[in-house]
Amino acid sequence: MENNRIIIAIDGYSSTGKSSFAKLIASRLGYIYVDTGALYRAITYFAHNCGFIDNKCRIKEDWLRKTINNVSVTFKQTGEGGKSETYLNDANVEKHIRSMEVSNKVSHVSALPFVREYVDGILHRLGEKKGVVMDGRDIGTAVFPNAELKLFMTAAINVRAERRFKELQAKGAKETFEEVLKNLEERDYIDEHRETAPLAKAEDAILLDNSYMTMEEQCAWLGGILKEKFDIDF
Repeated sequence: MENNRIIIAIDGYSSTGKSSFAKLIASRLGYIYVDTGALYRAITYFAHNCGFIDNKCRIKEDWLRKTINNVSVTFKQTGEGGKSETYLNDANVEKHIRSMEVSNKVSHVSALPFVREYVDGILHRLGEKKGVVMDGRDIGTAVFPNAELKLFMTAAINVRAERRFKELQAKGAKETFEEVLKNLEERDYIDEHRETAPLAKAEDAILLDNSYMTMEEQCAWLGGILKEKFDIDF
């Protein structure tokens, strides 16, 4: 129902399947899906290419601050089957921003207050008309604290590492399971301890631990919530 259109904010840890779940929700409800992680990854990729961040994650903050307003990050339905892909200054960077090199740096770049302010501005514009699903780290706590439905996704660290490892293997990446596990542990720590909008479960968010749940089981769980709380069929 049109007058039941809401904002669904999904926060949680890396490799919990937030993006896959959010995309499926948006598709079934006819909502817009906003990949907030891709926005931060695109800016990280930009910083990397410009030499604003080195391999020890030391950032030239002044340089990035001066140039960030000239960065354009957009989404276009150019992927297989109309899948949304990320564009940085009109160049398709979808594959580049998913690399481990970017993964190792994105938590450091996204912790910068002026970067978060830039991304939040984009998100607020996208959420004005509601009917959106957004996933990230601080959507329900900082970006849309008044979102009608907030979910917080988690899973056991070894389960998350295995999921990420298999994704990278499918793409031909050479990282070991131990490297992937270490990356996730480091990202968890940075996300939870950054000064600006740290990763945390909003008080009114509903916890979803999907360590051993299939996507079908997660959908059935969400369907019950949407029907009970908002009279929305899923």
